[in-house]
Amino acid sequence: MILGVLFSGGKDSVYACRRAMETDSVACLITMVSANPDSYMFHTPNIAWAGLIAEAVGVPQLNWPTAGEEEAELSDLSDAIAAAVDEYGVEGIVTGAIESVYQAARVQRICRELDLWCYNPLWQIDQLEYLRLLVSEGFEVIITGVFAYPLDESFVGARIDGPRIEKLEDLRDRYAINPSGEGGEIETIVLDGPVFKRRVEVLKAVKEYDNYRGRLIIKEARLVER
Repeated sequence: MILGVLFSGGKDSVYACRRAMETDSVACLITMVSANPDSYMFHTPNIAWAGLIAEAVGVPQLNWPTAGEEEAELSDLSDAIAAAVDEYGVEGIVTGAIESVYQAARVQRICRELDLWCYNPLWQIDQLEYLRLLVSEGFEVIITGVFAYPLDESFVGARIDGPRIEKLEDLRDRYAINPSGEGGEIETIVLDGPVFKRRVEVLKAVKEYDNYRGRLIIKEARLVER
């Protein structure tokens, strides 16, 4: 089956892409570029670098702008998916949804309207086991945003590795956060992994943090050989 992946360059969309590539043909990566940093549907931190990550993976990217207004952004997503059907012959859409019924249900509705298959390979995956899979399979993931107590400044720009996962597990047990950030607590970017033909090297980034909200804003990056 020919698939298009809803793609932000974050860990969930990249890992969903990997899963899809194991059994099907991924023809394009669909990136929604939202003007609203607080979009309900779409990843926004460092979204401008999704194109570089798509280039690193070696799959064509379809960029689609949206104002990011609640519900109206779904019309933009539908238009983007329809464009992927026309341009790449897409027969199904892949999402990185894990537990968000809000997101998954809306993408599924669009797919039904366009007579497309909707594939959610990470749906209901154990979040800690998922993070461990990312590490064991060789994905280089860094945290680019934190948006909840008790995530302190040390998380911003940190790599997801064994010790970081242990810390997230502890915070889950003590504060009931979603360790993979499915509740919007954490945003990430992937710099390397088994689906990458080249890796992304961050050359310059600025860290912002205040009152349990922080971002790593990437200013310069490039592709390098793995």
